[in-house]
Amino acid sequence: MAKFRIATPTGTSFTTAGDYGYEMEALTTIDAEIFEVPPGSEDEFIAAARNADALYAKGRRITKRIIDGLDSCRIIALGSVGVDSVDVDAATEKGIPVTNCPDTFIDEVADHAMTLILASFRRLVMQDRLVREGRWAEGRPMLSKIPRLMGMTLGLVSFGHVARAVAARAKPFGLHVIAYDPFIEELVMIGQGVEPVSLPELLQRSDIISMHAPATESAHRLIREEHFRQMKRTALYISTGRGPTTDEPALIKALDEGLIAGAGLDVLEQEPPGDNNPLLKMDNVILTAHVASASARFDPARRRRVGLELSLALSGKWPMSCVNPSVLAKTGLKRWQPVSMERGPNS
Repeated sequence: MAKFRIATPTGTSFTTAGDYGYEMEALTTIDAEIFEVPPGSEDEFIAAARNADALYAKGRRITKRIIDGLDSCRIIALGSVGVDSVDVDAATEKGIPVTNCPDTFIDEVADHAMTLILASFRRLVMQDRLVREGRWAEGRPMLSKIPRLMGMTLGLVSFGHVARAVAARAKPFGLHVIAYDPFIEELVMIGQGVEPVSLPELLQRSDIISMHAPATESAHRLIREEHFRQMKRTALYISTGRGPTTDEPALIKALDEGLIAGAGLDVLEQEPPGDNNPLLKMDNVILTAHVASASARFDPARRRRVGLELSLALSGKWPMSCVNPSVLAKTGLKRWQPVSMERGPNS
């Protein structure tokens, strides 16, 4: 039996059952193994994972009850940016670090956000439909009512890694970029050529609003009906972060009543959406299936990162991306200092 045992729910759409080659690149060196827990009740999961040294969280919600039932767990690792599938507060109470992959998919998500911005602004899906339906002559009149993109204002709600990458991509198109984020110093925004503003000012000035807030309790339904009413009637709303940050019924109402002109959404409150979701039938909405982070490098990169985080904690070192860092001082894990780019934290 391996020195360290890591429990994980049976393979998801991102991981074939039993295939953990990428994760094991870092874990083999510390004599660790990953074992799968088949679908079942919380009691069954707890019984199987109780004595595991770590938990690779995917495929099911990791509740307080599950976390409280883990007797030997040193780390809970996620292969995603969002951590809403794990009760982080419960893990913190128990002194277990929770890790995510906050900087693995920045370019992909920023590219996708920019794609939705451009496609929504130029009404690309509707233009495609007009051609396919033999309505060729209607295309030019539709766009004749829309100003050119250069000189428009892009408002970023939150200014994390992805939003900063979007700002860098937007500037060559001549967009003026403003941002709201109460947790980021204004000097950080100014240093990247982005104007810091309040949320009301962002809503009133922006021609395009791009939502990048994480799925935290304080950001739940951050944008609501009163916010859509402050936007320009010509504004476009883009979201590639997390669905729950937007009050979806309020967004649907805003689109239906013409409070805003359109939306480009990669995330929804319910995924996949129900057949009765009005967004599915709106011509002024572009939808993608929560795919912004997907690319050929997506799966290998995030899975290698999970393996590295697990390896660090199990070998007695701080993980790289801990979302509840207050627990680290109490874990007995040692802070590491990489010597060079060639020698990482396991050196």
